[in-house]
Amino acid sequence: MPDRAPQPVDRQLPTEEARDLLSLVREIAQREIAPHAAEEEDAGRFPRELFGLLSESGLLGLPYETEHGGGDQPYEVYLQVLEELAMARLTVGLGVSVHTLACHALANYGTKEQQVEHLPAMLGGGLLGAYCLSEPASGSDAASLRTKAVRDGDHWVITGTKAWITHGGIADFYTVMARTGAEGSRGITAFLVPGDAEGLSAAAPEKKMGMKGSPTAQLHFDGVRVADSRRIGEEGQGFAIALSALDSGRLGIAACAIGVAQAALDEAVAYATGRQQFGRPISDFQGLRFMLADMATQIEAGRALYLSAARLRDAGRPFSKQAAMAKLLCTDAAMKVTTDAVQILGGYGYTADFAAERYMREAKVLQIVEGTNQIQRMVIARHLAGPESR
Repeated sequence: MPDRAPQPVDRQLPTEEARDLLSLVREIAQREIAPHAAEEEDAGRFPRELFGLLSESGLLGLPYETEHGGGDQPYEVYLQVLEELAMARLTVGLGVSVHTLACHALANYGTKEQQVEHLPAMLGGGLLGAYCLSEPASGSDAASLRTKAVRDGDHWVITGTKAWITHGGIADFYTVMARTGAEGSRGITAFLVPGDAEGLSAAAPEKKMGMKGSPTAQLHFDGVRVADSRRIGEEGQGFAIALSALDSGRLGIAACAIGVAQAALDEAVAYATGRQQFGRPISDFQGLRFMLADMATQIEAGRALYLSAARLRDAGRPFSKQAAMAKLLCTDAAMKVTTDAVQILGGYGYTADFAAERYMREAKVLQIVEGTNQIQRMVIARHLAGPESR
């Protein structure tokens, strides 16, 4: 069967520097990521060494200021980097997105002293971060979290359990939301917790249907002491910080979803143009041609939507509604496109000999993480019609 190599995505980038950056990312993806993706995912192996390379290449701090080791890139460029990484392997693209999410609180709400002390290592020093909001009994209802932080002199003592933590157990630092006051969203505070803090432990990673190379685990805080100098923002500001981070993080998920969808489309096109039935390529048959056309259209629509939201963010304008729309549309599109890719490959699509089935399994989680798509619809509706009546 002929091997039809996919064409690079034709991207609209704002600067020559951005074009050079995307070329570097594609080179790393093709040389270091894609060749090992299937084997490492099947083995459940996280590419920790690769994240060291990404850090050395300046890819773990792209949207943050150069003053603290970031890349000072606009979000519209950073998201396209994520898309390219996710196209090669979702574990890597999502890992960079989660790391960026974990840096958001300190970069945007930390004091100058905190930023000088911690950000250079977080953004370009080879460290890997994780974001800790969800708990076993509070996922979509994040404001009801139960993990507590109690003041003890110039320290806080954190006790509780976090759940569904990407990079749980292997991260070098955790951005943790804990309750320091009354019930509800106003009693939550953000902390920067070292990965080797005494009293911090991780459960065994969850056994998942996809993303097997990306560890997802519960974290247990058994009287973890954290200096007040590691409190981010004001007491009680944590939930607002968390929501601000999630608006940006949802754009990262949207970009990753389009990366997975693009990889699935490339796989489907290569197969359809090479597979012969009834004496001609199956891509000659109108039913499959229309499927490919619909897949490509959904991808282009999703890419345009996440980039439009990113440009609002870059301009300093409100983008929460558009971020929810992008996360919703892009992840639903990824699920549809990857499912159609499996269908186009037929029986081969259902085997691990081709990547299509892995893309389909990976796409599913993107409809769930960082706010399920039902939550995204609630967010969008609130912007349109106001809060629900109680």
